[in-house]
Amino acid sequence: MSWRGTTTVADRIFASLPYLLPLMDGLSFSSPFFSQFPSLRILILPLVPLLQIYGIINSSLFGFGSLILFLALYFLVVRNENIAHFIRFNTLQAILIGIVLSLCGLILGVILAPVLGINSFAMQTLMTTIFLGVVAAFFYSVVQSVLGRYAEIPTISEAVYMQIR
Repeated sequence: MSWRGTTTVADRIFASLPYLLPLMDGLSFSSPFFSQFPSLRILILPLVPLLQIYGIINSSLFGFGSLILFLALYFLVVRNENIAHFIRFNTLQAILIGIVLSLCGLILGVILAPVLGINSFAMQTLMTTIFLGVVAAFFYSVVQSVLGRYAEIPTISEAVYMQIR
């Protein structure tokens, strides 16, 4: 859906960059997947420098680095009317995917891990499913952004449209 106007190549690139954040957050769910398919670890090698920078940001400022990054993206990009709607839409959608991942992590860690056990088959299946869902959402959203289209993810995109004018 590109009813908000045309997008430039720079807009398409900047709109696809925020999706790296939920992908890096999603890697915390990847250990069962990579234990089953260790040869696929090579696919995340290009992300290692970004993961190191992201780890430094998360651990800095008394553990509030990711909160500050979230607030910076929200107030400097999403709420900035001077930035193209396409970039703001994709940034907020990436933020919401990250929030969903955080909620999944809380549910798995606080509620399900004590009940099922951290190494149980059910926990490993849930973690792998979340990881593969994040990877699928990442590739879908980045491809759509590079093509200049709005990535329509059910429920999340609707929430984004309600927030972005």
